[in-house]
Amino acid sequence: VLKLRQLRLRGPTGARDEFTLTALAQNLRKLAKLRPVTPSPAH
Repeated sequence: VLKLRQLRLRGPTGARDEFTLTALAQNLRKLAKLRPVTPSPAH
């Protein structure tokens, strides 16, 4: 879902922002794998 191959920001600040967004996406993937899937209660 979070494929960042197309994201290319220019300049030093763009490179820093791209690095930050990529690291954030990777951390979110790791968190999603660690969190157990529990069924939501029926209302």
